Amino acid sequence: MAASNSEFEFCGVNHLALVCKDMARTVEFYRDTLGMPLVKTLDLPGGRGQHFFFDIGNGDSLAFFWFPNAPEAVPGISAPEALPTRGNFMSAHGSMNHLAINVRADKFDEYYRRLVDKGVEVTPILNHDNSPTQSSPEMNDDVYVRSVYFFDPDGVCLEFAAWTKTFDESDVAHDPVQADGTKREGFITGRNPVPAE
Repeated sequence: MAASNSEFEFCGVNHLALVCKDMARTVEFYRDTLGMPLVKTLDLPGGRGQHFFFDIGNGDSLAFFWFPNAPEAVPGISAPEALPTRGNFMSAHGSMNHLAINVRADKFDEYYRRLVDKGVEVTPILNHDNSPTQSSPEMNDDVYVRSVYFFDPDGVCLEFAAWTKTFDESDVAHDPVQADGTKREGFITGRNPVPAE
């Protein structure tokens, strides 16, 4: 089932802008280690910094700012403190938790090995499924996405993700939790809809 938008005709991600501490180190990681072509570079006027864009496929870009006086990162607040399976993966409201880069399912294992061969510290492969643990060490018919997570030089959490199934109506089955910790019963599932207070 392909979901459609009745309000706007979106065409994917134009770019996601992040902030780095060292633009040269960022270029080494994204261009040289991950192979993302560098497609646009800017020196910001008045010595305010730099803005570089990397191609992540499908016409989408990953962009980085470098600001001369940017505050230091605060792991565990502005970004996850640890990778999944290795500790606290939570980050603060309004933060970017991680960027998942879509890769082809038939290339996933090859790309995982390539990251390891390049010396990138990665998580084990997570085969996300609908089991109680929501992950299986092995592929099975219930796996909907395969993932591997790793950090960039600034602690930005990245994921290579490969969809392995087509979603249908049964995949939208959970009502959302509100700020007070209660579920908004029926809001998504349509059972006993409760209006927002």
